Amino acid sequence: MPKMALSHFEAAVLFALFTSIVLGVVTKKTDKERIQYGVRSFVYFLAVMFSLGWLMYLGHG
Repeated sequence: MPKMALSHFEAAVLFALFTSIVLGVVTKKTDKERIQYGVRSFVYFLAVMFSLGWLMYLGHG
């Protein structure tokens, strides 16, 4: 099996993507609601990821 060499950023984006898909599927009843919730949670994951990244960068001094 080939090994995957992912950067920390790529791994975080994949985690956000798969988690958003699962959250959308298991929490909503209609397909439209699932897609909207999945996209919204993915955007929230990315926003938090970038915000925390900048906070750590600026806090490092």
